[in-house]
Amino acid sequence: MNILIPPRNNFDLLRFLFAITVFLVHSYQLSGTSNLALFSYLSSAVAVKSFFVISGFLIFMSYENSISIKSYFLKRVRRIYPAYFVVILLSALLGYFFSSYTLIDYFSFEWINYVFFNLIYLNFMSPNLPGVFNGNLMHAVNGALWTLKIEVLFYLSVPLIVYFSLKFGRIKVFFSTLFLSCLYIYLLNFLHIPHAEELMRQLPGQLPYFLAGGLIYYYFGYFKLHAHLLLALSVLAFTFDGALFKFIELFPLAIIVIYFACMFKYLGNFSKYGDFSYGIYILHFPILQAVVQSGLFNSNPYFAFCLALVLVLAGAFLLWHLVEKRFLYKSSHYLSVMK
Repeated sequence: MNILIPPRNNFDLLRFLFAITVFLVHSYQLSGTSNLALFSYLSSAVAVKSFFVISGFLIFMSYENSISIKSYFLKRVRRIYPAYFVVILLSALLGYFFSSYTLIDYFSFEWINYVFFNLIYLNFMSPNLPGVFNGNLMHAVNGALWTLKIEVLFYLSVPLIVYFSLKFGRIKVFFSTLFLSCLYIYLLNFLHIPHAEELMRQLPGQLPYFLAGGLIYYYFGYFKLHAHLLLALSVLAFTFDGALFKFIELFPLAIIVIYFACMFKYLGNFSKYGDFSYGIYILHFPILQAVVQSGLFNSNPYFAFCLALVLVLAGAFLLWHLVEKRFLYKSSHYLSVMK
């Protein structure tokens, strides 16, 4: 399927902005300093949902442009796993210097558990390292990685969704899946199930945003034709509140995100020097935790924030150039935009 989207788009810029938004929110939440309270007005949840919308648009496009399922999965593995692997191992090894445990006690079965479960994306099974960040407000080493598990499940779901779409019709499959996903969210709220908020963050609860991005990709011609009207209606929708809007917010959000990615004025080749959004996202949490443990946020919060930001950006730069881009195919979009 050959669906033409503008080759000059703002996807890279948006992903960078969403990653920075998550960093800003976490810098306030993890440090607990009132000096950064301004960041509490930002929403990491909206940023993550927007990530999922973009992912839905681009991953369905990647699948349709792949010569085989094997090619599709290899592209996905090469894009996310090498950097993820490095971050997990570095966190596990460097964590010793932030641990209250002795060397022998640190490199224990608990340490092995952390490495094993995190390398297979089951972060919730072992989020902590022995004696690391125990004095912080949150003890998890990298609490942002829960979305990577969801992302991997998205990748696995795409071939099935496309297969059933060809068999039963795209509209039927997409909207029936959307309905079941939204029903899952509604039942969790209605039945007051324990840990409902955490359960809603898992695959069925996040799938609508991914599917919304995919739908806009498949019907991009229609979207492009009515983009300005759809944007106006979506902005209007955000002026309303209540249960009904919260139930259907994914459509206005998806429209606004893809509009600014594809229809808004092109703001330049933002990834000319590399795509740092993924690195920022998977590195920022442990770096913030380390700076929090150092006590700098208590003594000099603005310096601590700037230090964390510099470390995150430098780390993302190194992760891209030393790891991420070395595993990509030469034909990858991420490499072509650097030329």
